[in-house]
Amino acid sequence: MTSVLITGPSRNLGRATTLALADRGADLLLVGRNLSPVAAEARERGARVHEITADLSRLADVRAAATAAKDLMDTGTVRPLRALIANAGLMSGDSRRVTADGYETTFAVNHLAHAQLIAGLHGTLTAPARIVLLSSNTYYQNVWRRLLRVPEARWRDPADLARPSDDPPGVAYSNAKLAILYYAHELQRHVAPGIGVTVFEPGWMPGTALGRDAPPAARAVGRALGRLPGISTPERSGPALASVALDDRWSHLRDGAFVLRDHLIQPRPFAHDRARERRLWEATAELLGLDRADQHGGS
Repeated sequence: MTSVLITGPSRNLGRATTLALADRGADLLLVGRNLSPVAAEARERGARVHEITADLSRLADVRAAATAAKDLMDTGTVRPLRALIANAGLMSGDSRRVTADGYETTFAVNHLAHAQLIAGLHGTLTAPARIVLLSSNTYYQNVWRRLLRVPEARWRDPADLARPSDDPPGVAYSNAKLAILYYAHELQRHVAPGIGVTVFEPGWMPGTALGRDAPPAARAVGRALGRLPGISTPERSGPALASVALDDRWSHLRDGAFVLRDHLIQPRPFAHDRARERRLWEATAELLGLDRADQHGGS
């Protein structure tokens, strides 16, 4: 048996993934808010569950969560940690909003919080192990996203991305998801041997809580679209995410390999950029106040 840590397990994709992990017999470390209902469901399925309450928009909470998880492992309360799923996400419609730490909310929750958590848990993943980061294809434009007016990323220095801005709605989300691709590639260069870093794209899931800041009419349309055949839903994508974290089928993945639901895809060429990846790593350490030893997520 093995342990898996997942952030944002309370609703939607996180909840569906958590229950799929419970069905696979994993011990679960749940990090997020409002954990009791999903924890109870997972226990009903036979899982051993540990709840670590944290608001991922507050870096002090994230640091405390990492410490609590390490304590559980150091004392032997939980089995070896074999997978970390950085599932929690947020899409703010206003890129002027900031967290308690003063960072732009979408970038802070999607990227900085997980970089803080991974840094805080360095040395706790037991190889062979996997780190699975959540991204989205919104980082680049295609016909459908253009029709739906979903903006692509507008990359700039990560220190600027962490600041509030006047970007149109959705740009901060696409920037954060591109940052996750760059971070995944660089993280693989720093983790210990035997730890693979993977990126998962659950597919478009209209109507989930991710778009809770959208206007009511847009949320209603999203819920209606979510019922169409072939559209991704938490119930479809959650088990796929659990599979990427635990199943032998995906055990060879590393270097930020990009899985779209249940198949590998190739990111756009500009999503591989060694200079941007290195700069993001450096800027993330500066923003989080990490030194080089602290930032190595698993070594």
